[in-house]
Amino acid sequence: QVQLVESGGGLVQPGGSLRLSCAASGRYFSINEMGWYRQAPGKERELVAIITSGGASNYADSVKGRFTISRDNAENTAYLQMNSLEPEDTAVYYCLTVARQIGSSSWDNYWGQGTQVTVSS
Repeated sequence: QVQLVESGGGLVQPGGSLRLSCAASGRYFSINEMGWYRQAPGKERELVAIITSGGASNYADSVKGRFTISRDNAENTAYLQMNSLEPEDTAVYYCLTVARQIGSSSWDNYWGQGTQVTVSS
């Protein structure tokens, strides 16, 4: 089993910045992709950004040029640096990790508990 701990959400004014962290822990597992999704009230959960173990990343069009995803493989931690935040970025942000137990052929999705990001003046 993989546990995810998210941190870094909060209230910020438009144009401000926040940095989210997602730390994965557990025994005898390996991680492939790590990423962030978000869900605003009344909307479906959507991909924000995702990064592979090799460092390749992909972003939603709405955050390109403003958000940057990175990861520390040694610490099994992913980061989402969010700059130039807009009210439309307000949502609960969820960390996703794709991992498998050592010796298993099955890759599974693990979700964090979510962290609230509110952009408002």
